[in-house]
Amino acid sequence: MTVTGAGPQIEMFSDRIEITNPGTPLVDPKRFLDLPPKSRNEALASAMRRMGLCEEQGSGIDKVLVAIELHQMPAPDFRHENDSVRVVLYAPRRFAKMTPSERIRACYLHTALKWVNGERMKNGTLCERFGISSKNAAQASIVIRQTLDQNLIKHADPEHPRAGYLPFWA
Repeated sequence: MTVTGAGPQIEMFSDRIEITNPGTPLVDPKRFLDLPPKSRNEALASAMRRMGLCEEQGSGIDKVLVAIELHQMPAPDFRHENDSVRVVLYAPRRFAKMTPSERIRACYLHTALKWVNGERMKNGTLCERFGISSKNAAQASIVIRQTLDQNLIKHADPEHPRAGYLPFWA
C-alpha cells in the first residue's frame, strides 16, 4: 500500500531517533526479525539493491538488534501507527533506567534473536543482554515472567522450565 504525498521521515531527539515510513506494513512488526522481507515498491527496492544501498537477505533488523544488545541499549520499538510504520531507536540507558515495557520488549526481541540463531533464551543470556550481574539474576527472572504474562514468549519445554524460552510464534 502506498500513501500518496508522504515520504519517509527521520526525527532526532536527545533521547531517541524516530523513523517513520508511510504505508501499512506487509508483515506484523512483531515478526520483522524472523519473516522474509516483503517490499511495497519492488522497483525501488531492486534499484536500491543494485546501487548497494540495501541488501536482499533481510538481515538489517538482525544486525541492528545484535548491535543494540552488544551495547545493552533499550530495544527498538516497532510500531504500526495509522497508515505507517514507526521505528523508535533509543539512546543508551542502563537496565535500572528502562521502563517495564522497554524491558519486556527487550526480552521478547532477545528471545526472538536467540531463536533465529538456533539458540534459546535463558535467564543467563538475558542477564548478559541487560548487563545484570549473576547475583541479581532475580531481576531477569521478573522480566521473563512479565514477558510470559504478555504472551510474547513461551517455555521451550513446559515440563522442563530450565530448557529456556522461545518467541510466541516459534
